[in-house]
Amino acid sequence: MDPKYIAKAAQIASVLEVSGHPKPGNVHRTQDFDDMVFEDFLLSGVVIGDTMRKTAKMGKKYNLEEDFHKIKIGKLILIAVEETNKWVANNTNLGIIMLLTPLCAAAGMSSNITEVRENVHQIMLNTTSQDTVDLYKAIALADAGGMGERDDLDVTNDDSHKDILEKDINMFKILEISAEWDLLAKELTTKMPVTFETGFPLFKKTKIDHGINSATVSVFLTILSNFPDTLISRKYGLEKAQEVSRKANNILDKGGILSEEGQLALENFDQIMMKNKLNPGTTADLTASSIMVSLLDEYLK
Repeated sequence: MDPKYIAKAAQIASVLEVSGHPKPGNVHRTQDFDDMVFEDFLLSGVVIGDTMRKTAKMGKKYNLEEDFHKIKIGKLILIAVEETNKWVANNTNLGIIMLLTPLCAAAGMSSNITEVRENVHQIMLNTTSQDTVDLYKAIALADAGGMGERDDLDVTNDDSHKDILEKDINMFKILEISAEWDLLAKELTTKMPVTFETGFPLFKKTKIDHGINSATVSVFLTILSNFPDTLISRKYGLEKAQEVSRKANNILDKGGILSEEGQLALENFDQIMMKNKLNPGTTADLTASSIMVSLLDEYLK
């Protein structure tokens, strides 16, 4: 697959995700946070393009399993975060970068969507301990939690890098540990089931019948209803995240964005989420990866 197209797909997916309106509790085209605005996310989606193209080229070059470690996914994630930080002040896209980077590498070596999914998994399995260190640096640079606080191998502990290299803990292994409490980590260690089995097919179908915005919001709401958001659960507890998921499911029962009743309920839910500072950031990341896979699928047809 053409690396230029892959990079554009990553950029477009990032921009479409944030443009979806209304995505309850998130920044969108009519709503900002106090410390992050809609335009910050647009900038973030655009500036990762060069790194995503480089990633796709690396995937195309190192397309044999024994060479997958040479792609250096961790370093590419770090570079994308560094590039974002030159343009925006806050962490707008670490999770998206973590999902889209292996997707770009896998797309570079694949001829169909099934291959993309399998190659993402193999790339993650063949990461190195240096990839883990670079991921830790990216998380620190983005000033994000994501992996939770641990007694050992903590992202915030300066000795962690040395321990990771000495114990040869690759990215897959460290994310597998985090998968117990982080949906994004689980996604990257289980062949991206939310992206490929829930988000992508729903976006593809809804886009045909109802257009891009309805598809984006429907994917967001469906993922939120089925998978309690781990950004919310880390901040406010699992019970609160589950409550949010139930409310999202109730809105889907009313038709979601595809019905007048559902849309009114959705807009009200958005305001309640904002008032209570409930931000389903992980859901937004998975929406972006779902959109990107749909764009890749269109190219491969």
